[in-house]
Amino acid sequence: MLVRIVKLGIETKHIEAFLANFEASKKYIRGFDGCQFLELYQEQDNKNVFFTYSYWNSETDLNNYRHSELFQGIWAKTKPMFNAKPEAWSVDKLHTLK
Repeated sequence: MLVRIVKLGIETKHIEAFLANFEASKKYIRGFDGCQFLELYQEQDNKNVFFTYSYWNSETDLNNYRHSELFQGIWAKTKPMFNAKPEAWSVDKLHTLK
């Protein structure tokens, strides 16, 4: 399983639009073949910083999503909202404690 973490800096004037876009898109992202989990976080001390956190069956599944029409449409709406260059990490989950 691959875990994808993406940090997004959003301009204050676009936060509501960003959240609305995520709300409209989240079930399609989560429903994309190979996606097992999806969450959105907002930093407590800097409300302009968001993180998406998703689980993918494989790097191939993530890449299929990243090259899909779904992603291209979401990215086209989100990209103009940035106040900083996005950062992304693909990591392997090693342990889970519950």
